[in-house]
Amino acid sequence: MRSSCPDSLDTGKKSLLVDTHNRPVEYARISVTSQCNLRCTYCMREEHEPHESSVPSLKKHEIKTIIDVLAGLGITKIRFTGGEPLLRSDIVELVEHAKNTEGIRKVTMTTNGLLLDRYLQRLTDAGLDALNFSIDSLESERYHAITRRNEFERVRANLSKILASKSIRVKVNVVMMRGINCEEMAEFVGLTREDPVTVRFMELQPFDDNQIWRTGKFFGADKIREMLHDRFPDIQQTEGSSTEFFGFRLPGYKGSIAVIPAFTRNFCSCCNRIRITSDGKVISCLYEKEGFNLLPLLRSNSDHEALADVFRSAVAHKPEDGKHAAGNSFRASMSEIGG
Repeated sequence: MRSSCPDSLDTGKKSLLVDTHNRPVEYARISVTSQCNLRCTYCMREEHEPHESSVPSLKKHEIKTIIDVLAGLGITKIRFTGGEPLLRSDIVELVEHAKNTEGIRKVTMTTNGLLLDRYLQRLTDAGLDALNFSIDSLESERYHAITRRNEFERVRANLSKILASKSIRVKVNVVMMRGINCEEMAEFVGLTREDPVTVRFMELQPFDDNQIWRTGKFFGADKIREMLHDRFPDIQQTEGSSTEFFGFRLPGYKGSIAVIPAFTRNFCSCCNRIRITSDGKVISCLYEKEGFNLLPLLRSNSDHEALADVFRSAVAHKPEDGKHAAGNSFRASMSEIGG
């Protein structure tokens, strides 16, 4: 079943950021680094040099300032992304700051899970509400082929740890690729049997230096749904979130399944988000070529109102849908945009 939109939090607080298409913006994704400890084939080159080598990541106090300004503009949800956000030693402090900021109701994170054993208890204590755990294979050799790193055992153990802890709501992100990991669908669905986890099967997106999405590996949402129905005839459709679009559940299973048509879909009419890249640009659309640069203002100690004006300008230029923004030839790595 397709979800209705939007997937906003019922806080009674009205967003002060509304675009020209009458969509309130309530959700910000903050990329805290473009560095990553994996080298997934669909995301970056093996020899990828993070752009922080020439442009530093946002500093801790700058990210805190951004959160404060966003909260004042009616943002109610923050997601920390990367790159890999757990590469920042101050990530727990950033989560704690967001949780303690008036107006912010939900703080989440997307991670590849490799360093989660170091941070799980501290993230729990800091109040992290939910975590998206990215893992594209439950088989060691295939995981290595996708990530180009021999870290499967640790990552799989960390997934088991967070599911067992039941301290943080977990969603498992799986990028489906034809001829690579589609045959593991049943194993991923099996994660929902005993744990209240949402397994999300996602389309490959056209944001990578290798252009792997052009090599026949793309496996569309319609094919994912068809495979689910073929493999699990008793699967039941449910309401998904605004981004999940299609939700499913198996009888007797504690968790749920979602399909995210990240490329073939058009749920732009529901879009309530903006992105802040790790080098301080505000991006109002995933497919947008240019962002609005916060860094000069942040590093000249400008007041909050000047920063708020940048966010207002970015939202005012938010395109009606991704097709309008995608007319350019820009295809940055997701590690730079903020996955």
